[in-house]
Amino acid sequence: MLSCADTYAVEVEQGKTYLFRIINAALNDELFFAVAGHNMTVVEIDAVYTKPFSTNAVLIAPGQTTNVLLRANQAPGRYFMAARPFMDAPISVDNITATAILQYKGIQNTVIPSLPQLPALNDSAFALSYNAKLRSLNSPLFPANVPLKVDRHLFYTIGLGVNPCPTCQNGTQLTASLNNITFVMPQTALLQARYFNLKGVFTTDFPDRPPTPFNYTGAPLTANLQTTQSNRPRLSKIAFNSTVELVLQDTNLLSVESHPFHLHGYNFFVVGSGVGNFDPKNDPAKFNLVDPPERNTVGVPTGGWTAIRFRADNPGVWFMHCHLEVHTGWGLKTAFVVEDGPDADHSVLPPPKDLPPC
Repeated sequence: MLSCADTYAVEVEQGKTYLFRIINAALNDELFFAVAGHNMTVVEIDAVYTKPFSTNAVLIAPGQTTNVLLRANQAPGRYFMAARPFMDAPISVDNITATAILQYKGIQNTVIPSLPQLPALNDSAFALSYNAKLRSLNSPLFPANVPLKVDRHLFYTIGLGVNPCPTCQNGTQLTASLNNITFVMPQTALLQARYFNLKGVFTTDFPDRPPTPFNYTGAPLTANLQTTQSNRPRLSKIAFNSTVELVLQDTNLLSVESHPFHLHGYNFFVVGSGVGNFDPKNDPAKFNLVDPPERNTVGVPTGGWTAIRFRADNPGVWFMHCHLEVHTGWGLKTAFVVEDGPDADHSVLPPPKDLPPC
């Protein structure tokens, strides 16, 4: 790490404040990010303003963005910016640290940068505390239009497993599922099938709740709940302009793990989260319906749950998937078919005449 002749450096002037736009473009790692000797003020997540708060490190999942303000208020020198994985499950990761340099103007490149104090690899306490600080501005200019009344309640369990596969090595294949359903890629584009009402491309019978309730976050289950895999995607149909509450529940199938979930076509409000099994009787009373963070990608905590709400006012077919690339490839995804509204302005546009075929 100290051999930094080719390391990217950002020059700053003492006393000035800089906006850093941080993007996690990693395939399979949530990351901690810190700058040696400097605090950061978080002001924006996923292109939505937040109530500012100061932190010495940022937690960011794949697909998420975070904007921070950094004031160059330390002694002129060179300071490492560093990122390394966060993993609080019994899963091996490449615990390498990526670095760049914050370099004050006028400082020679021969000065050895100082190192930041990043949270430990498995520091779940920091992760939970950091996410709890995220709040929407909820100001007159930037209101938080949180749905207070819910038309549709969804509860999706996240599972990893092993399915029989006669043509695979060892006769098995790793798989992932939502509500015990592994997503199957279609042969025809889903939006095309929806617009032209093509039959047989997908069904809209994705269950609102898991077919087999169990102790989702108890002792790890090595036995596999056989996932359901049809020959076409099973999607969920959502009425236009309806309000949706979705609880994403991590499970102990093979292993608990943090999963960053991304919803296409929408922002949503993260109204609650917790460790353990979601309690539908008591947990909703603790939801933040005043200034919850608004974003499009959210981490489901290891062995825990996250609740989101959104208004389905964008018609179309919208994927929702785990942003860990390996899990998406195993089938940890689904899609919402949001119906058209009352007029052309609130309906899916026709495809352009020059749209190239797949």
